[in-house]
Amino acid sequence: MKPRTRINHPPRTLLPAGNRPLVAPIHQSVKFELESLAATERAWAAPGHGFHYSRVANPTVADLEALLAELQGREGCVAVGTGIAAVAVTLLGLLSQGDHVLAFAETYAPTRGLIVRTLARFGVTHTLLSVTDQAGIERALAERPTRLVWFESPTNPVLKVPDIEHLVASARRHGALTVMDNTFAGFDSHGEFGVDLFVHSLTKYASGHGDVMGGAVIGSGEPLRAVRAQALALGPALDPHAAFLVQRGLKTYHVRRAAQCEAAARVAQFLAQDPRVARVRYPGLATDPGHGLAQRQMRDFGSVICVDLKGGAEHSRTFADALQLFAIAASLGSTESLIVPPQLLQPRDLGPGQREWSDIGPTTARLSIGLEDPDDLVADLSAALAAAFPGGPPRA
Repeated sequence: MKPRTRINHPPRTLLPAGNRPLVAPIHQSVKFELESLAATERAWAAPGHGFHYSRVANPTVADLEALLAELQGREGCVAVGTGIAAVAVTLLGLLSQGDHVLAFAETYAPTRGLIVRTLARFGVTHTLLSVTDQAGIERALAERPTRLVWFESPTNPVLKVPDIEHLVASARRHGALTVMDNTFAGFDSHGEFGVDLFVHSLTKYASGHGDVMGGAVIGSGEPLRAVRAQALALGPALDPHAAFLVQRGLKTYHVRRAAQCEAAARVAQFLAQDPRVARVRYPGLATDPGHGLAQRQMRDFGSVICVDLKGGAEHSRTFADALQLFAIAASLGSTESLIVPPQLLQPRDLGPGQREWSDIGPTTARLSIGLEDPDDLVADLSAALAAAFPGGPPRA
């Protein structure tokens, strides 16, 4: 064989039977070859008969999907390139022209935009309520046929905790599917509830290091098959190397999350006692409206805190700029602590009444607690508060 040919058909090292790598390899290949045309035809015709093209299926991505499905307690998983891609393929896979969606003002803004603006262009209608308005939810489901109820728990960013059991039971009674964005609560929360599909942004806690993006839809039966078909049609495939990085991040998922939640509880308690702070939203605080539900529904209280300062927008701006350990950056779940200041958090797409439901005020900031020492985080927050209020707490 001439060199030019050999370079493109190199020798392969095959592992002996029973000899395997401790860490699964990255199958960084778009195409896969089977031993014959007949085997290739079987692989092209149906899943489970081998791999042929990574947009359809890839062994590294399949390993990740199997792990995530097991963690969430469901039959299967569809992994895609970003969290919002997971949202999009779920909505497009489950909804058709004329369908109605019940969604909530507290929902992640890009998800809200897909429901309110993008799907509306294709004849999908919606009702937008507050996720804690149980009477309104019952009324909306009774008044018109609803295909889908989309919700989060805790909500992004203000950490409201809906009654999942009640919400799912109401939807099921009226023939609606339920989809829950479970990113904040994590993979080992909420699996005991009869939610039809769970959506996760793998960019957050699964990866955990802020260096890879991904999304997942986890569920069973026909709803998940519909999502998988939509993902194949649109092609937002998760790259095998990204899938490998997410798997690597997941190996420390539980120890990271435990440390972050413990630090978040400490930070929340500090902020709740500071006279320069108007309000702290964190389900782990006994004073939080969602504390009781969170105790019953969640495995932990999470590592995200919402804080409202006293004073005005300029106090919040000075506070954010003075922080040294909290980066002003999007996303959450990283090893570094992050802040999204109120100037970047406002729900500008909502009307006045809906903005009231969203509960995002003019000084609301979202903190994501990382893996720094809690003492250092508290000291950093204390110094930033001192910079924002040099004359002490504002008068009531």
